[in-house]
Amino acid sequence: MILTVTLNTALDITYRVRSLRPQTSHRVSDVVERPGGKGVNVARVLAALGHDVTITGFAGGATGETLREQLARTPRLTDALVPVAGPTRRTIAVVDALSGDATQLNEPGPQVRPDEWAAFQDTYGELLCSASTVALCGSLPPGVPVGAYASLIRTARAAGVPVLLDTSGEPLRRGVAARPDIVKPNAAELAELTGSHEPSRATQDARRRGAHAVVASLGPDGLLAVTPEGRWRATPPSRVPGNPTGAGDSVVAGLLSGLVEHLPWPARLARAAALSAATVQAPVAGEFDRVAYETLLRQISVTGKDVAA
Repeated sequence: MILTVTLNTALDITYRVRSLRPQTSHRVSDVVERPGGKGVNVARVLAALGHDVTITGFAGGATGETLREQLARTPRLTDALVPVAGPTRRTIAVVDALSGDATQLNEPGPQVRPDEWAAFQDTYGELLCSASTVALCGSLPPGVPVGAYASLIRTARAAGVPVLLDTSGEPLRRGVAARPDIVKPNAAELAELTGSHEPSRATQDARRRGAHAVVASLGPDGLLAVTPEGRWRATPPSRVPGNPTGAGDSVVAGLLSGLVEHLPWPARLARAAALSAATVQAPVAGEFDRVAYETLLRQISVTGKDVAA
């Protein structure tokens, strides 16, 4: 079982408009609601790939009930979310049909009480007993300690469970110092963590700060990985038009599935890059275009070499 942690779950709402123009009224042509939050998106992609996944984190209020009802209809997903008194947030994506670009609006999330955080930690510890790997994903809701991910990483390491971290800001800085097995920042998160805007240098610096392996998501330029086994670049054949929301989450799903299937790093990166690009072509986050994925998987260029770190 793969475990994904989404402390700040969301109900993702996607609006599609003909053309998004500031300070004007818009007629929405299509509305889609899906369970969301980074780790939830990761879990949905993993389930579509045929893996059994358990989702934990927080859910509350009417929005949380809707999220859980939709999760219950998804095959291969187990809901282990911890209830909270505050309402689960919503995220709004407005997609411009002409350009394919998306504008994202994210609510902050519920206020988590100390007893609710303690209940989650108990649940997390129990779930680790049957987990093959765990992903810690996304922002922290109000009330959760800024060092939460660092604490959860140490708990996973003590249980012997490989852990991937995908977050930003101070939670990322503290989490990296706790020595996760994999860190997956995007270019902006990597620059904020290291102070360097040169991806190769920044990726190596992030690894020196404590991460066992670093896989940087560089948008249309693909992935850059620095691991103990070697350094690689995975590049799609061309820029893929569409909505990039959730593309980074599909990278995480590709890396986790490759890990549990014991694939070598180049194959993991090719899968992750293909899933990311295929997600850009899907209508909503947490989904991917399977035909595009299978086509892109054969076209991803992975360059680099096996070297001792």
